[in-house]
Amino acid sequence: MTYVSTVTTEDLSGMGPLVARLGRVGQRLRQADRARPWVLDTAVVLLVFLLFCLPDLLHAVGVIGGDGDGDGRRRFRLAFTRLPVAGMLALQAGLVLPLLWRRREPAAAFGAVTAVFVLQWSLGAVLRADVALFVALYSLALHGRLRQLPWACAVSAGALGLVAARVSAAMSVWDALFFLLSTATAALALGLMIRIRRAQLAGLRDRAARLEIERDQRDRLAVAAERTRVAREMHDIVGHNLSVIITLADAGAYAAGAAPERGREALHLIGDTGRQALGELRRVLGVLREADGPPAEPELRPQPGLMDIDALCEGVRAAGLEVVYRTAGDFDALDSGVQLTVYRIVQEALTNTLKHAGAGARASLAIVVEDPRLTITVQDSGPPDPAGRPRTANEEGHGLVGMRERAALYGGHVSAGPAGTGWTVRADLDLTPQDGAR
Repeated sequence: MTYVSTVTTEDLSGMGPLVARLGRVGQRLRQADRARPWVLDTAVVLLVFLLFCLPDLLHAVGVIGGDGDGDGRRRFRLAFTRLPVAGMLALQAGLVLPLLWRRREPAAAFGAVTAVFVLQWSLGAVLRADVALFVALYSLALHGRLRQLPWACAVSAGALGLVAARVSAAMSVWDALFFLLSTATAALALGLMIRIRRAQLAGLRDRAARLEIERDQRDRLAVAAERTRVAREMHDIVGHNLSVIITLADAGAYAAGAAPERGREALHLIGDTGRQALGELRRVLGVLREADGPPAEPELRPQPGLMDIDALCEGVRAAGLEVVYRTAGDFDALDSGVQLTVYRIVQEALTNTLKHAGAGARASLAIVVEDPRLTITVQDSGPPDPAGRPRTANEEGHGLVGMRERAALYGGHVSAGPAGTGWTVRADLDLTPQDGAR
């Protein structure tokens, strides 16, 4: 997979407009090269031809050096083979044309250039196009396999040794080798430096891409967790309040004819319960709303806790379910998270009792704190009508799953099942502080 950096020019813009402009130009050139790589290869061949081949064609190489000078000091005469134009063109083509595939097949291009280079110097000819050997060596270091470099360096040293032997009449072999091998080393080092730099940039791009993927995954996990939390809250709020409203509506309809005052009272209770449910839904769903304009002032309200269980029981009693509520232990040290968990578990358990046992049933609610455990027990007497369909242990809906998820946050568990003619829900929470808690 190829990752294209999109921040290069932005990073360079802080270094000045000229550097930023050069960075944008370089980025456009790289994009164009990726689209049409043959254009750059052809341009390199044309540049080498114009700079190094054309002068040899216009001015054929003859003799370097001359005869002795007037003061009798010895001068060296170094003779090179004068090539015909056709032969010169053939050798130049053999040196330059392999550069067309110097990036696709760098080893083959280097081998072809080296072979023509050795043939040319074996014939005793000298051409400016010999610079193609260093270009091919640079390309091999940049684009080829690293294990090919040792033999390429050995072949280059041998070819340049032939050149040093040819020019030994004019200069020391060691001086010639030093100059030629230094040039080859510079070409090799330049190719390796650019290769290492590109590998570093590719590693940075890959790391940035992985970090971006990890960030997106964390965002998706956070969104999923928030959706789960909101769904759990909505289930607890809507399920409980709708059960109360339905029970009150049935009771109001029954009392409308026999006791109109009780019917009106039921309607008032339905209105109060509906308004309470609407307020809680607005608070929960407010985190999902994206306002187009300036955000409105949120309607703040603390999360329900143990102090609100009395009001919860009163609402259930108003729907016709008799609730006996008792507590034991020290509740002052419980944090808000534990209190919210206890409230939601109690709310769901009483909602299920009201839904399945119905009005007229009796429920016992007990919350006991025995350090480091907290126990919640909700036990009902079952439906008053013996003909009603009793619940079975296999009936496990979203409510019981939500209770177990809430209890699991505190290392607890929830069990539910029939007990005599009724149903018992028992939740056990661990109040031991987690590792790293303050």
